[in-house]
Amino acid sequence: MFRDDTLGVTSVIRALFLAPGCYEPMLHFFYSKAWNLDSLREAWFSIVASSGLIQQVGGKYVLAGDGVKTSKEAYHMPGVKKLFQESEDSSKGEYIFGHMFGAVGAIIAKGTDAFCVPLRMSIQEGLRAAASWEGSTIPAESHVQQMVRNGFQVADRIGSCILVLDRLFLTTQAIRMQGELNSVRNGCSLEIVTKAKHGCTAYTKPPARQKGKRGAPRKKGDPVHLWDLFADTSAFSTATATVYGEAKQVKYLCKDLLWGQKLYRELRFILVSYDNTRSVLVSTDLKLTPVQIIELYSRRFRIENCFREFKQQIGGFSYHFWTLALGKLNHFKKKDEPDQLSKVEDKNDRDKILDKIRAIECFVQLCCISMGMLQLVSFYEADIHEIDSTRYLRTKRRNTLSEASVIHYLRRHFFTVMASHPDSVITQIIVKAQNWTKGIDGAA
Repeated sequence: MFRDDTLGVTSVIRALFLAPGCYEPMLHFFYSKAWNLDSLREAWFSIVASSGLIQQVGGKYVLAGDGVKTSKEAYHMPGVKKLFQESEDSSKGEYIFGHMFGAVGAIIAKGTDAFCVPLRMSIQEGLRAAASWEGSTIPAESHVQQMVRNGFQVADRIGSCILVLDRLFLTTQAIRMQGELNSVRNGCSLEIVTKAKHGCTAYTKPPARQKGKRGAPRKKGDPVHLWDLFADTSAFSTATATVYGEAKQVKYLCKDLLWGQKLYRELRFILVSYDNTRSVLVSTDLKLTPVQIIELYSRRFRIENCFREFKQQIGGFSYHFWTLALGKLNHFKKKDEPDQLSKVEDKNDRDKILDKIRAIECFVQLCCISMGMLQLVSFYEADIHEIDSTRYLRTKRRNTLSEASVIHYLRRHFFTVMASHPDSVITQIIVKAQNWTKGIDGAA
């Protein structure tokens, strides 16, 4: 939170004026088996839930999930692969080499302002070959399946949740897994709210089987091409909904239909139209009202804002963990050629690669916690004018502070806070690791 640059562990040493001898122990911290990543995540889930700020709809906590791609130029970093870049930003290439992370966050709201607090992130592509290695905890599931399972892990800790995802995740894999995992849980459940693609087709319920008719009963009725229903809006209802922070007059049509080849699960489809915008939203929870589903999906964009601040303010993807135990990345590898991980046979090399993967995920998880702490401070300390006045903003938030304002204030006043609280455990840990003469010389 306090470093002015994102050049690895040395950035932390410079920011806190630590002794140069702290460099090796700080590196070792990310490989240490003295602490468990899953336990850390569960503790963080509980802390965020205990804040009382997570938005709830129908008695369920609201989560947002999505994938984020980060460019990595390292040739010996596990999990780096060629990725298609969907962004419409003209400054980004169509393809990049990097890591694909899956993230799940909690939506916290105060008035019209809202944040997405990152709860967990993990690499979800490029590591499948290492899933079968001895001692590996890497899942062999697809990105979509891992996102659903991660949502259940949060729900198991904090209570029943609604996971809001983009249209990439409306797949039979995701819906089948969500149904199967819900069926084996007595208490906490997870529902999914997402968006349908343009060519989505659903089915009516099959007619009742006539007595005496031979053959297997029908599993589906007539097909319904959802986007064709926008041609006649006379059956649409009108309501006021809060969409992306603004009250909008929306027109909607609610349909409970069967969806998914060979699955045919009943889902709630909401055809919504406002300001020349048309969308088909989908919910696995048939009890949610159309307005609730519309407002829920509009909250999903908060995770995109979270990714931006995570990169720009925290430097959450500025890790540099690599190993020569992994062969050099081939930028021109063909699809049928084995990847780097498939070529690793030596047990020691595999262990080193698994350590690097864990170190990366530990670093990113700690950055998630740092980001979340900034956001919670933004909500709790929104009335402190001193924080807001230290950094000029042309347009300010109404009910909260921005993450950038809080982090700017902390960087300027952290050592003053330490001096005024000398008995604090954190103050004692930092002072013990400091060597002011060497620290200042090193920074100079």
